[in-house]
Amino acid sequence: MKARESRRGTRGLAAGDDLPDTDIDDDGPEPAEAPSGPDVSFTAIDWTPPAGDGGNKVVGAEVIQALVKRLPNAPGVYRMMNAAGDVLYVGKARSLKKRVTAYAQGRFHTNRIGRMVRETATMEFVVTRTEIEALLLEANLIKRLRPRFNVLMRDDKSFPYILLTGDHPSPGIYKHRGARSRQGDYFGPFASAGAVGRTINSLQRAFLLRTCTDSFFENRTRPCLLFQIKRCSAPCTGEISHADYAALVAEAKAFLSGRSQKVKTEISEAMQEASEALDFERAAIYRDRLAALSHVQSHQGINPQSVEEADVFAIHLEGGQVCIQVFFFRTGQNWGNRAYFPKADLALGAAEILGSFIAQFYDDKPVARTILLSQEVAEQELLAEALSTRAGRKVTVSVPQRGEKKELVDNALQNAREALGRRLAETSTQARLLAGFAETFGLEKPPQRIEVYDNSHIMGTNAVGTMIVAGPEGFVKNQYRKFNIRSTEITPGDDFGMMREVMERRFSRLLKEHGEEAAGEQAEEGVEIEGNGFPAWPDVILIDGGQGQMTAVRQILSDLGVEDRVVAIGVAKGQDREAGRERFFVKGKSSFSLPVRDPVLYFVQRLRDEAHRFAIGTHRARRKKELVKNPLDEISGIGPGRKRALLLHFGTAKAVSRAAVEDLMAVEGISEQIAKVVYNHFHEN
Repeated sequence: MKARESRRGTRGLAAGDDLPDTDIDDDGPEPAEAPSGPDVSFTAIDWTPPAGDGGNKVVGAEVIQALVKRLPNAPGVYRMMNAAGDVLYVGKARSLKKRVTAYAQGRFHTNRIGRMVRETATMEFVVTRTEIEALLLEANLIKRLRPRFNVLMRDDKSFPYILLTGDHPSPGIYKHRGARSRQGDYFGPFASAGAVGRTINSLQRAFLLRTCTDSFFENRTRPCLLFQIKRCSAPCTGEISHADYAALVAEAKAFLSGRSQKVKTEISEAMQEASEALDFERAAIYRDRLAALSHVQSHQGINPQSVEEADVFAIHLEGGQVCIQVFFFRTGQNWGNRAYFPKADLALGAAEILGSFIAQFYDDKPVARTILLSQEVAEQELLAEALSTRAGRKVTVSVPQRGEKKELVDNALQNAREALGRRLAETSTQARLLAGFAETFGLEKPPQRIEVYDNSHIMGTNAVGTMIVAGPEGFVKNQYRKFNIRSTEITPGDDFGMMREVMERRFSRLLKEHGEEAAGEQAEEGVEIEGNGFPAWPDVILIDGGQGQMTAVRQILSDLGVEDRVVAIGVAKGQDREAGRERFFVKGKSSFSLPVRDPVLYFVQRLRDEAHRFAIGTHRARRKKELVKNPLDEISGIGPGRKRALLLHFGTAKAVSRAAVEDLMAVEGISEQIAKVVYNHFHEN
């Protein structure tokens, strides 16, 4: 055994502590680094178990028993890993010693835990100061490592926010998604980009804030159309003073921060004062702003009267699947909802699944002041304390029993039931289609992963190959891949050559990352990719092409030794390229067509159309990038800063290409060495 330790707190297993007497193996896996998160002691122990009978390494409860002896009675997080180093499970404990001892005893309540322990070959531990830190760290590790036996929140899209900028004298209001790299105030999350757009439109009418870019702002000489239709106060041309515009920004910030009633009261009082002073034009402006604020709070469905800020979670289990519906309420308005379908063992129960989901959900999102649940969750008080610690203020987690809050939860639960019902119906339809697909093409069982390949180019330029993936739940977009055609030996427009390159790159990498063993075992056990439960190896590949394309593809599969493990099917366009007359090419069969109204034919057409859509979109994106490409981008050592300096000094890339070395050296940040590199790039001869 070997212990490694890096202190980020005050507690942990000392490096000199006695550990179980086992063989030392310096070639074992390195412990994962401590993730960003709470300030904790990071003590990682990885252990190579002694060889058992016949030289095989022991796994399972015997491994865990050897680790238990010197574990502290302290809170922390543990990771269970298999012989390949893959993380099987991440858990937290109030006492690491007691929790791990329970695993070592070999008495398991569920088959899931028993299988998890039997596959465990080593463990790592992180000792924390408090159980709250352990809970936060556990959620962080689960999202990052995606262990197979944990509840996994499947979310491939970030939430949009409203950004009120803080790096400009006249702040603007924008829709924002992604990293918060720009200075300003962020408000959200919103469930959809549409909800953000509607809210910003209403806020424009209420607060007259600009939505233009900074460069557009700087170059205005007269107000734009938004000023004319009373959607902007035009600070760009001085139609409003900086002080008055700052007041509007402050009101908008207060409204979005939850002080909406106060803002409405102040505007209402200002309208009354203007009316009493017979300044009816100004009073009308305030009236329109009040109407816009009312519109913000009324146009998005259910809007509670007594709840300013809350997130509502409701869980529903049915048909072996889970749906968690999340509603967002801010400033007394509904900012939308989203349905999640986490991967979880239903033996865990709704309380444990919902608790684990919420901890992961808030790992990278701001926490609402109030969290309303459809039922009690495991360790609810601890969860509330952990979320309060993360938010830096008090967060309440509760299950409402009556009143308006109970109505919000009931509405979320009803949406969860309906969303899961739709998903089960879609899954059932997809299952029937896959069964029909298997029968039509003579497969042993319905395919779990279908890959469809296509190429796109214009006269051989900007050529790309693409791969889309479909499975039992429909299209799996996080598995889509694109391939920029790199080979210089391919004749422009040679579809056979492009497909050959795509297939070689795809299956060579698949063999390297998942091995030939994975391809052979998949049919029996199902080999997962990235711990998300979806197989890495395809059962079927569909090629957009006829016999010629299929001959090239089968030769590549044969050269790589996987021809017998993957079924390759060619789909050629029918006579006059008419949909419904497609010809199919399968090894060992003559080419054939399907009846025009066959559901399997419609299914294949959907797959092919999606592949076309993705290929054409990828090609257009690459072509667009090429159109705006600058010659300076091709020069090694010229990054964005130097490129900007050169263009500001010379005006155009063409002028840079004509400059002498001495002229290039006159640019700030360009040394003599870099100047020669730039000069030589444009003067190769």
